[in-house]
Amino acid sequence: MFFIILGVVAIIASYSLPANPNYPISRLPRPIRLGGYALLFFGVMESCFKQVDAGEVGVQKLFGKVEDRVLESGLNFVNPLVEVERVNVKTQNYTMSGVHDEGKKQGDDAIRVLSSDGLELVLDLTVLYRVNKQDAPKIIREIGPNYEDAIVRPITRTKIRDNSVYYTAVDMYSAKREEFQTRIFKDIETNLRGRGLFLEQILVRNVALPASVKQSIESKINAEQDAEKMQYVLQKERQEAERKRVEAQGISDYQKILSTGLSDKLLQYEQIKAQKEIALSANSKVIIMSGKTPVILNGEEK
Repeated sequence: MFFIILGVVAIIASYSLPANPNYPISRLPRPIRLGGYALLFFGVMESCFKQVDAGEVGVQKLFGKVEDRVLESGLNFVNPLVEVERVNVKTQNYTMSGVHDEGKKQGDDAIRVLSSDGLELVLDLTVLYRVNKQDAPKIIREIGPNYEDAIVRPITRTKIRDNSVYYTAVDMYSAKREEFQTRIFKDIETNLRGRGLFLEQILVRNVALPASVKQSIESKINAEQDAEKMQYVLQKERQEAERKRVEAQGISDYQKILSTGLSDKLLQYEQIKAQKEIALSANSKVIIMSGKTPVILNGEEK
């Protein structure tokens, strides 16, 4: 737009100069006019082509009126009188933290809430969100470019305070922390969606409790962990006792089978088999005696 205005001024000035050939300045109108036309042409071309970077969309404004058609990333041909405002559509994060310089605001920006049991908790929170492309003109028209401070921050802080009253301090710190996070996500997501923003994730990064309450909660958690550990030990001992019982039962059953299944004839048969194997050995000598059992001597003895 600047070059267009400059070109128009140069053209008008060229026609205003005197045309008297006796004045040296009378030779300037033609070059000035040509330069003005060149500036006008360059300005029109620059205004007609707008580049939108990756991860952005362009919102067109003509004399204050916001057009509904958005410009995608790349080079776009537009009305030279249109003003294009870039809107970031990548994932953005808004952090509220008690740590200095960690969040969007300087200093302590943590969220202080009251639990159902009347205790004050301090929450560090990160909101991950992005702008819906097709709703970018609506955001610029109804909210403006500063939608983080106008929408994201107040809605997030309000909904967290509204939902924290349904949970005790212990629940928010340990047992129902994930449930609390899911609940505030649904509530905040509904409100942001109506404003043209898409909520991706809510991260409850830290829950700070009063020192006395935190100590009692940690003691309770340690006691629960010790109880779970003892249950595991007892279960393991029961399994070991069951294993020994089964082993003893097996030995007992084996002994019963042997005591009832062995007879004199079976023992005599087994004895004959053993003697036969010994007799066939190259290192033994068999001497037949008058008794029932032969004497077996080592074959190397003399």
